[in-house]
Amino acid sequence: MPEPTMSTAPATPIERTTLAAAAFEQLISNVVHGKWKAGERLPAERELCQQLGIARTTLREALKAMELVGMLDSRIGEGTFVCPRSEFLSRPLLWAFTGTDHAELADLMEARVFMERDLAGLAAERATPEELAHIETTIVMMAEKIALGESVLDADMAFHLAVARAAHNEVLANAAQLIRSVMKYWIHLKLMVRDVPEMAIGRHKAIFAAIRSRNPDSARRLMQDHLNETASLITEVVAKQKDRGAARRAPKANVKHRA
Repeated sequence: MPEPTMSTAPATPIERTTLAAAAFEQLISNVVHGKWKAGERLPAERELCQQLGIARTTLREALKAMELVGMLDSRIGEGTFVCPRSEFLSRPLLWAFTGTDHAELADLMEARVFMERDLAGLAAERATPEELAHIETTIVMMAEKIALGESVLDADMAFHLAVARAAHNEVLANAAQLIRSVMKYWIHLKLMVRDVPEMAIGRHKAIFAAIRSRNPDSARRLMQDHLNETASLITEVVAKQKDRGAARRAPKANVKHRA
């Protein structure tokens, strides 16, 4: 199925005095105010240049800036797409963690447990039949990826997002999605560990069974156990990374060669 192309009113032409900055602001406005929806493809460069009254080089500069802050995703051969809001909200937080000792990671994981635990409980109470079917679909997707030996990261993230959406609490769901986006790199590393994807899908199936049976207490407990387990695995992965980094930085001992 082809990706949807946005059909919005033409952007207002801008003055040529502050071209790159003005183009950036104009394009951001379209995203922030919902004129360009998440997942939609931007109009062609030629069309945008005509709408804004700017040269292609200026437009590309503005688009690149938006891509760097996580608002846009440029796909070779497909076009440029608007990212979900959680992606560009999380990018500054991700930069803030880069180069630190990851002390904040423990707080993030703890917050994730608290939020997603209650989202699972709410999903058990509020999920519609369609939402239950969607949660189950993400588990099937994950199983297919495992069978093919491919990365299960997207399917794993989709499961947690589907549970959050089924809770029907947008504030809590968006906050949890923001934390997941910030943690995406570490979740990816965890899923690269041998046998972890198979273990994770087992946990997902148990959580889904509790949600489908309308058992909020069980759903909360199972989600909390799953995310505590995830936190332990991520902590181990990060510790191993730090150990390897320290080993690489350590000065090598002088070796005297025999005559």
